[in-house]
Amino acid sequence: MDTDVLIIGAGPTGLALACQLIRYGVDFIVIDRKETTTPHSKAIGVQARTLEIYEQIELAEPLIALGAPAATAKMFAGGKLRGEICFAELGKGMSPYPYVLFVEQGLHEKLLYEHIKAHGKDIRWQTELENFSHDANGVSARLRKSSGESETVEAKYLVGSDGAKSLVRHSLGLHFEGSTFERIFYVADVRLEWEHGHDALQVFLMRNSLLAFFPMTGEKQYRIVGTFPEEFLKDEGDILYEEIEEQIKLDADLALDITEVNWFSTYKVHTRHVNKFSEGRCFLAGDSAHIHTPAGAQGMNTGIQDGYNLAWKLALVLDRDANEKLLDTYNEERLPNAEALMKTTDRFFNLAAGKNLFFAFARLYIFPYVGQFLFGLNAVKRFVFPRISQIAINYRKSSLSKSHGSFNVQAGDRMPWIEVDGRSIYDDLREPRFHLVIFSDGKTDIPPLPDELMKQWMGQIDSHFFTFEPRVAEIFGTSRSFFLILRPDNYIGLISDEFSPEIVQRYLKKFV
Repeated sequence: MDTDVLIIGAGPTGLALACQLIRYGVDFIVIDRKETTTPHSKAIGVQARTLEIYEQIELAEPLIALGAPAATAKMFAGGKLRGEICFAELGKGMSPYPYVLFVEQGLHEKLLYEHIKAHGKDIRWQTELENFSHDANGVSARLRKSSGESETVEAKYLVGSDGAKSLVRHSLGLHFEGSTFERIFYVADVRLEWEHGHDALQVFLMRNSLLAFFPMTGEKQYRIVGTFPEEFLKDEGDILYEEIEEQIKLDADLALDITEVNWFSTYKVHTRHVNKFSEGRCFLAGDSAHIHTPAGAQGMNTGIQDGYNLAWKLALVLDRDANEKLLDTYNEERLPNAEALMKTTDRFFNLAAGKNLFFAFARLYIFPYVGQFLFGLNAVKRFVFPRISQIAINYRKSSLSKSHGSFNVQAGDRMPWIEVDGRSIYDDLREPRFHLVIFSDGKTDIPPLPDELMKQWMGQIDSHFFTFEPRVAEIFGTSRSFFLILRPDNYIGLISDEFSPEIVQRYLKKFV
């Protein structure tokens, strides 16, 4: 074999997957037809869950330094400011990153690429997949370089992160079903002169359309996202920038001067997901597996989570410690998430720009005036932030999830963020392995695990002992000592208030 994993596509999903494989010591090759990382801003919203993932590889703080948290949203209607919402600490107490980070995709990709190069690897740029075949033993892929030269790469596994028009998906014969929004979206990165500051997201509320100005790094730099009205009949490839600017000024209904255009694009939004995420030794991740409206800044972050879920499973199987059936849980866990994501983003879009008369009335005449009050309520924050930030994504129905006892937090949930003795619990959970975590009230007898089990799992599981604090009791909903086993992606695999070595042994056998 030339490599363990061949990754097709070096966008955020492919690059982030490569970073995870480095973490596990898995060999890989990444190819992409582009010359290098994208120079454009493209996807700009980075969610808390992505930053939590990056924290484990020491990339969260460097990425934060390249952008800015979303602090405030100002809502306009009829050319006048109607209300403001503070987002700065929407997720306070729920994540070490209680906000959405705005950072250009070009800068994001460059950071990931530099991390890959710093670990002695590189991307095979200007190289594309011609075709591939796969069987029970591996994958054989034919690649073509920009020079016209071809080569064959033999890999144990292949991951297609090659976008919405994925050749990998087409070659595997997988379905990509869903629907298309008829209206055309536009996006433009511009330098803008107007009377409003550069310190907030500016949202323009309309009856059945969308317009928002996102402040970007750099003086007076903005990302503008909007839609043309339904009666606009041009194809996206025929639209001139001047038509976009005219629509922006019409919808904003206030004085503004776009002095510089760095990049713009038009597109129709499709909302689709694949019927399954894998076939044999081949897997899909990111836009090759799911696409949807840009509402809620979910797409790129979901692709990064795809790779985060897949990487540790590939690593365990490649190390011959786990049965290949473990790889079936990638589809088992990520497909339901893709299905739920489509419904969520469609709802987001309909709330923000749908033509439903009730939503339109509420958007224009109610929400601007009560939004600030609503988002100040803890109940609203606890409902909204987990869903937007993706910390609420769970695998409770997975065959890898097992609960013993009654808890607010269940097996399959992300490990909640807790500060114990003023220190983030995540600081102890960065190593790419299983974690046995015990919360003890000091009264419960905790028997040792069998020597044979610990010898078998030497180096693959570590243990952490924490005293039982009021915050732990509040989050987990129990007053008794308990323990949990975290998977390498810091999702809870097993949670129990019964301290039985047999329960641990039965659970870990799933991975042998």
